[in-house]
Amino acid sequence: MKTQVKHKKKRASKRTPLNRHRGKRPKWASWPNEKLLNMRMCDLGIKIEGTPIEQYIEQAFEELERRKIRFRPHFWFSEEWFTPDGIPGAAIPFYLAHPRLMRLERSQMLEVEGGSQETCMRIIRHEIGHTIDHAYRLHRRRRWQQLFGKSSKPYPEFYKPRAYSKNYVLHLDFWYAQSHPDEDFAETFAVWLRSKGLWRKRYQGWPALKKLEYVDELMQEIASKSPPVKSRARIEPVDRIHKTLREYYEQKRARYSLEYPDFYDHDLRRLFSDAPEDAKNEAAASFLRRNRSEVRRLVSRWTGEYQYALDLVLKEMIGRCSELKLRVVGPEKQLKMDFAILLTVQTMNHLHSGRHRVDM
Repeated sequence: MKTQVKHKKKRASKRTPLNRHRGKRPKWASWPNEKLLNMRMCDLGIKIEGTPIEQYIEQAFEELERRKIRFRPHFWFSEEWFTPDGIPGAAIPFYLAHPRLMRLERSQMLEVEGGSQETCMRIIRHEIGHTIDHAYRLHRRRRWQQLFGKSSKPYPEFYKPRAYSKNYVLHLDFWYAQSHPDEDFAETFAVWLRSKGLWRKRYQGWPALKKLEYVDELMQEIASKSPPVKSRARIEPVDRIHKTLREYYEQKRARYSLEYPDFYDHDLRRLFSDAPEDAKNEAAASFLRRNRSEVRRLVSRWTGEYQYALDLVLKEMIGRCSELKLRVVGPEKQLKMDFAILLTVQTMNHLHSGRHRVDM
């Protein structure tokens, strides 16, 4: 994932065993959230060596080696996933360095982007696509621009994906290749790197196949060449970030919060009841609290919105249900689905009729 300024059981690598770099357990590993949140990010003392991230990077490097690609990007921990413009390296979110930090991330944001091996590997392959583009300045090529578009195109705040388009590969969620030409290339590269030639069958008959064939030709051309851009610069590494974890999460939550208009009453009354004959039924607020996590995860998958943002809306809706004294009526399974649809519609309306936010 890239911005103009700084821009989710494998065997361990034989070259870099994880146990070789294991050090002492961090002093903050057993701290409660309140104490840990007061710690400055630069004082965490985290490094990629000895973490599962090191293993995942080595796995990606093995995939490059099988493709006979000489280039190797560098990685560092920072606040989020990003690849700085013009630098053949990528930042990885600091919270992936340790299970304790991942638990803190989940407690603050309700999810962990790249928290599983599968999703982390998908994002690493995507970021390598950006780094190899930067290293060899591939976006300057005329054919690259003909297939993917101009890299200089401004990033939109939102993008409106076409779910059934066959002009783009499918790799990260929410049709991310459609958000910008640079993301289109990175996604295409990631599919090419991972699928070991299976992409020809998977994308047969798709216009996106031309992009994959071009990437295949391009990688064969540059595989043994030394890249012209060799910078090992690290932008905003975690060891130079002096804000506390509390400040970090306050800023992050503010960035991902959605400001929904407060007009839930009509829709909530349509789903739930305030009729006297239903007064003995379960309170709608209680029903929503019981199903809050499940509905939140479901709608997050449907819309691509952060669970934290959805949870804020759920909290408001629960409050309104309580104030209106609404009660549950009808089968629980159907009611749960109907409410998830309502929350999805509210979310998609807010995101400009189906546009997904570009978060890099």
